Amino acid sequence: MTHASRRKSIALARRALAGLVAAPTLVAAFPLHAVHAEDDPFSQFPLVIHCKYNETYHAFYISRVSQDGVATYVASDRIAGTITLDGQAKAIGGAGGGSCVGKTLVELRASQQAYDLKP
Repeated sequence: MTHASRRKSIALARRALAGLVAAPTLVAAFPLHAVHAEDDPFSQFPLVIHCKYNETYHAFYISRVSQDGVATYVASDRIAGTITLDGQAKAIGGAGGGSCVGKTLVELRASQQAYDLKP
């Protein structure tokens, strides 16, 4: 019994050693990068944009930012809009629009309709 247990221990030790030897190879193959603020697309857009639509004020929260830089904002009534860093706000799915449609982020910030999250 002791002999078989020792063989298992040696086999486990070899596997562990093989894993340690392979670890630097994995790190080289899959380098780890720290996330920086400039890598975070959400930091470039306001957290909330408020707009008046159909005589009601709505808070649109940022939902996602696509790879091509289009930010999507949604409100509670299943209404949404998009905007880019240098483009104008557009409504999604409807012919109408609110007080934000056609404005840039600069204009929304100037009219105090956009709220950034600052630490």
